[in-house]
Amino acid sequence: MNFTIVLSMLLYCSLILAQDDVNFPEPERTIETQSCFPDMCEFLKEFGAIKEKQRVMETRLKESENQILELKSKEKTVVVFSAAAGGSGHIGPFNTDTTVVYKVVKTNIGNAYSQFTGIFTAPVPGIYYFTFFYNAGASQEVLLILMKNNQDVVSTGDRKTTQDDADNGGNAAFLQLQQGDQV
Repeated sequence: MNFTIVLSMLLYCSLILAQDDVNFPEPERTIETQSCFPDMCEFLKEFGAIKEKQRVMETRLKESENQILELKSKEKTVVVFSAAAGGSGHIGPFNTDTTVVYKVVKTNIGNAYSQFTGIFTAPVPGIYYFTFFYNAGASQEVLLILMKNNQDVVSTGDRKTTQDDADNGGNAAFLQLQQGDQV
């Protein structure tokens, strides 16, 4: 009879445990699953870390692509001009400060020099090189000034003399310009 009671109690406990197992709240099942599959939990953590690294790498790749595109667009912006007085080459004399307009444009890649105003306008930021020359008769006074945004940068000139037939001069400057600066 003891065997029958023990067997009955064992069956009864099994039924109670089976019913309790069905009624476990959801978080307890998750904990039970984690304790049953520790390798799966570790795998999921590693997978999450890999996804985060991939997201960071995709962001960096996009930033690098944007920087490359920006450099390529700057690379395409070539700015070069060469201009001369033209005709007889005679300009002046002037009684007041006057912008010298070189009307014969030899080269104007980037269209930054205006043959109508004599002003160069920087299309992109950068380092630009300017050089200018003159030839004047000895009986004329000469003063040429290269200006950036209405400020003197460099000049060249000569006084009136009677000892020589002609005077030549020139000057040059490297200028760091921002977009829109005028020379």
